[in-house]
Amino acid sequence: MRIHQVFRAIDGPHAATLAARPRADKPPERGKSADNPDGTGGPAVTRLAQGSDQHEEDLEFVAFIHRVRTLVVGLAALPIGAVLYLNHANAWLWLLLAINALLWPHIAWRLARRNTQPVDAEERNQLFDAVTAGAWVAAIRFDLLPSVLLVSLITMNHVGSGGLRWVARSVALQVASAALLGIFLPPVWPPHTETLVVVASLPLIAIFPSCLSYVSFRLSQRVRQQNRLLAQLSRTDSLTGLANRSAWLDAARNEFERHVRHPHVASLLLLDLDHFKAINDRYGHTTGDAALQALARILLANLRTLDTAGRFGGDEFGIVLPDTNVAAARDVAERICREVARIRPDGHDHTCAVSIGIAPLDASCISLKAWIEQADIALYRAKADGRNRVCCADTTAT
Repeated sequence: MRIHQVFRAIDGPHAATLAARPRADKPPERGKSADNPDGTGGPAVTRLAQGSDQHEEDLEFVAFIHRVRTLVVGLAALPIGAVLYLNHANAWLWLLLAINALLWPHIAWRLARRNTQPVDAEERNQLFDAVTAGAWVAAIRFDLLPSVLLVSLITMNHVGSGGLRWVARSVALQVASAALLGIFLPPVWPPHTETLVVVASLPLIAIFPSCLSYVSFRLSQRVRQQNRLLAQLSRTDSLTGLANRSAWLDAARNEFERHVRHPHVASLLLLDLDHFKAINDRYGHTTGDAALQALARILLANLRTLDTAGRFGGDEFGIVLPDTNVAAARDVAERICREVARIRPDGHDHTCAVSIGIAPLDASCISLKAWIEQADIALYRAKADGRNRVCCADTTAT
């Protein structure tokens, strides 16, 4: 059974879904069918897995907003409480402040977490935040400093959470709720701020921007990490983990250009997995994939860190061996042949083999294309001579 995995870098899923098709005269294996040839559950299960990943991302977003909301309303309660104290506010306002500061962040988190669409539920929570912010501006009689802080920080939070779309509605709701409640609690004119309120506002002024900067820093780190991963994935063959064709050609080109600047020895290998089509036809594509993956592991285990192995296309692979003469390249190729002979893909009683062509980098290679063509000619000679052998561009078959 194959297991589907979804690789992502922010909002960018990387998935490889490979189907194994059994022969027409071979009954499907347990759990397999025409719509589900590899027993994974087919496209429907893949879509469910992707939907589950999206839901997990939404819950992570909701959890992040919960932490931010807990911090903001907790710190904002200090200057609001200072104004209520100076204004000798009624007990019901103190009760509302306690509910808003201590209970609301956790209520909002549970509402969003239990919703089938957490982000939509969180958007409604943030709009309620805007309403309460405007209401508290009116409740503190438009006291200058805490009013500006409330409006600014709530708006800033909404910019980071939902962009301008959320901000427009947030500001409108803040203004509407402040104006409506202001009818019953008219502002004090001229607006001013007492020293106690200024002192109570300092934690909000000092702590929240620092936390916001830290979050931005962590986000930028994550973006850079995801970008590096995306760049790596764009140059990696998803099945084998080797360099893909483009990345491998870049490595070969770099080695050729280095030779042009400073002549040195190097070798290029092209290899085919012999009778690969027969493996697919007899055992299915899943087994064929397993054979390619086993071959890739052998290549990585037998190469140096400065060597580059890549999947050139289909069942054809290429290897660039810098600072390696023909004799050393032949040793590498023959060692690969011996280890490939031990592969038993998916446990089937099938002996694998490879044909390998070697081309040294010398004066006859006037271009990268010529170098690759020499290795290709040697590879086809190895296949024509019976396969499961190594041929060099300038020697006879072994």
